Amino acid sequence: MDEFKDAPDELLNHLKLSEQCPEPGPRAAQHPQSSGCAPSPGQPPTEECFHDCHDSFEAKGPVLDDEGNVQDGESSSRKQTEPDEEYLLELEKDLPEEEKQKRRKESTGLKEKGNEHFKKGDYGEAEDSYTKALQICPACFQKDRAVLFSNRAAAKMKQDKTEAALSDCTKAVELDPHYIRALLRRAELYEKTEKLDEALEDYKAVLEKDPSVHQAREACMRLPQQIEERNEKLKKEMLGKLKDLGNLVLRPFGLSTENFQIKQDSSTGSYSINFVQNPNNNR
Repeated sequence: MDEFKDAPDELLNHLKLSEQCPEPGPRAAQHPQSSGCAPSPGQPPTEECFHDCHDSFEAKGPVLDDEGNVQDGESSSRKQTEPDEEYLLELEKDLPEEEKQKRRKESTGLKEKGNEHFKKGDYGEAEDSYTKALQICPACFQKDRAVLFSNRAAAKMKQDKTEAALSDCTKAVELDPHYIRALLRRAELYEKTEKLDEALEDYKAVLEKDPSVHQAREACMRLPQQIEERNEKLKKEMLGKLKDLGNLVLRPFGLSTENFQIKQDSSTGSYSINFVQNPNNNR
């Protein structure tokens, strides 16, 4: 399984479809100033209200780049944020089933195009194709969207967009909690960013779902020791800083932290502090 961990996920059906977002209808062209896709009060939803184009992806607040940094000025106007899944479900609740299936096919075609870019090493183009597919794919097809988020995460990983890839993996897992490949990718990213506890949790979740995954089994054996070593290192660093602070406070009184001996009770793990008048005489 390890050899496929960076490859995009494939759907069973291989469809050859248009990658383009549907052109806005005459009604949309007559109202260029409309904000968002919500229908006016008292009017039934129309197909233009579905998130097939960029209207529902307009940024409503500060826009972030792929690494989570706020964008300003002209670059910000070209950036877009993705709407919440619940918001998309609300937009499409009255969309005919036939239209949903049509858009699902279009998104599948874009996904396949992204897979081809990925295989060629064109990771930026692959990311763009997966993004376009997400803009078209109806939110009711949660597993399809989970695959798209996971694929886009793989493309971002190849471009060292670590935080953005983490975000996409999390969205994929939220849409499909049993999606092992997304869990593995997120675990790898957590480990890469030294979030070892989170990585271990994801690897454990993978093993619960499929005990045969060697990568997760190996990580569950390796990470606990790494976490313990990290914690010990952090504890020593913290104690060193506390000692420096203590010496700074005690120096005016002719004392130092050497006057206070800390002993740990081996049975309980608790600590006790004893004052020593002449610490050098006790060595």
